[in-house]
Amino acid sequence: MTAITTTTGSNDSNTIRARPGGFVSDTLAIAGRALRAVPKDLEAVLPPVFIAFFFFVVNIATFGGLTEGTVNGLDYTAFSMPTAILLGVTGVSRAPAFVLDVQNGYLDRLLLTPIRRFSILLGHMLADVVVAAALTVPILGLGFILGVRFEAGIAGVLVFIALAASWSLAFAGFGYAIALKTGNPGAVQSTFLLFFPFLFLTTSYVPRSQLSGWLDTVAGLNPVTYLLEGLRSLAIEGWQLDQLVPAVVAILVIGALSMSMCFAALRGRVSRG
Repeated sequence: MTAITTTTGSNDSNTIRARPGGFVSDTLAIAGRALRAVPKDLEAVLPPVFIAFFFFVVNIATFGGLTEGTVNGLDYTAFSMPTAILLGVTGVSRAPAFVLDVQNGYLDRLLLTPIRRFSILLGHMLADVVVAAALTVPILGLGFILGVRFEAGIAGVLVFIALAASWSLAFAGFGYAIALKTGNPGAVQSTFLLFFPFLFLTTSYVPRSQLSGWLDTVAGLNPVTYLLEGLRSLAIEGWQLDQLVPAVVAILVIGALSMSMCFAALRGRVSRG
């Protein structure tokens, strides 16, 4: 919301009138507030990076020799890096902070202003994309130190970051939906638990060719499988549209589901207000 001041008559009286800001300015204002709060809430963003580092190094030490000896020509460090990236960025959002706005009444006060309702969520989500993209950088840096080289070049690195940040945003929608529906911080914090079946019932540790039975069937139905393969292709094989397109589709499918849930929850809260 913006305010304008006008001067009328010879009495130099000031009249302040509030008017709605533009959609972009509303969204950027919310995003700016969310980003300014990140340095004060580092415990929400740093642990996932350390967890990603831990699993990255341990997985390489545990499965690297075994897998590389089974699958000829497999660079297991590059193969494992996308799994670490997803561990680092999935579930990292401003939803836990957003639920506090719901609890303390700030959201209700915000809804009394002329701010556009969708800007409230979109602003937080814009901040989430920035944070997720930033969190991929140190994990990628560790991968480079360990010898990962992107066959798709610098442009491939940028696309890799964009895909990881887009996935983080797609998954974050579930957290916002729970925040708006329940107003319960504990419920929002548990959102990450939803991701474990997605990650571990897939090709997170070994290639699809090494899976068998029911696990191979489940992995084939799991959208994270296609996201992982798309990310890996950028590092290991270069530009492979037959793997990148399914990765984008997987993000869009999960994003469509989560965003429909969170915006429906927002409409429900606005109508109750």
